[in-house]
Amino acid sequence: MNLGDTSFLDGIAGPGGVFEQIADTAHDGTIVGSNGSAVPGTGSVNSLSGLTHVAWLTHARIAGGWYGAEVVFTAAYVDAGAQGHDGGLGDLTVSPLILQWPQHHVFHMPVDQRVTADFILPVGSYSRTAVVNLGSNAYIANPYYAITAHPAKRIETSWRVHYLWNSKNDAPVESTGYRSTQAGQATHFNATAAYNVYKGLWIGPNAYFLSQITDGKINGASLPGSPERVAAIGPGMVWTKQRWLFFANEYQEFGARNRATVNKLVLRVEKVF
Repeated sequence: MNLGDTSFLDGIAGPGGVFEQIADTAHDGTIVGSNGSAVPGTGSVNSLSGLTHVAWLTHARIAGGWYGAEVVFTAAYVDAGAQGHDGGLGDLTVSPLILQWPQHHVFHMPVDQRVTADFILPVGSYSRTAVVNLGSNAYIANPYYAITAHPAKRIETSWRVHYLWNSKNDAPVESTGYRSTQAGQATHFNATAAYNVYKGLWIGPNAYFLSQITDGKINGASLPGSPERVAAIGPGMVWTKQRWLFFANEYQEFGARNRATVNKLVLRVEKVF
């Protein structure tokens, strides 16, 4: 999931292409249960991941928006301590449909908007005998809506709102003894507010929030009390130089339910052409 990987000036784009490289480092602390208390016997997880994003917008229009497509390749290394480790390629994200609308004004406020139909394909490293896997072994739909607004001179706020749907995994890890698993549906969003302190330099807070809205399933039966939730906030910046953009974002998670709390750093380089 895109939890904080995109941030400032997110809704702004136009005809042409973009090449982007994102690096994430994360330290997952002790996993907490549905009541927010630590689950005994769980340890920390350290991970390093890279995402390579290529997108293209044509001059052709559908419903007033420029049409385009994108693909995101992933690779990662995950160290779960005594539970094991894994490294290699992750799942592939593709979108056959991007619609980016030209900037317009709402009550004299500049606004840029985009919708994207993202699908995640289970091509990542996965084994039924492994405890740690990079792939999900499930098909995922993860469409989103992105918007950037400038409510005042030198101020921006950007939001990217996702919906997440997961298919069934008919080959879960053998040690679980399950015949099938299916993660619940969820919504998640990234949000920013930044000030243009000097020429192309923007600085401000960035945040994200995840809320699972349906129970996960094991062997086709719902698992009550299983939905995940987490929030995060931290400082960030972006520097724009001609057609290059350089991002740095830090997050500290809090309010976790049924997942670990993460300290996360995202470094990102983007070239527009």
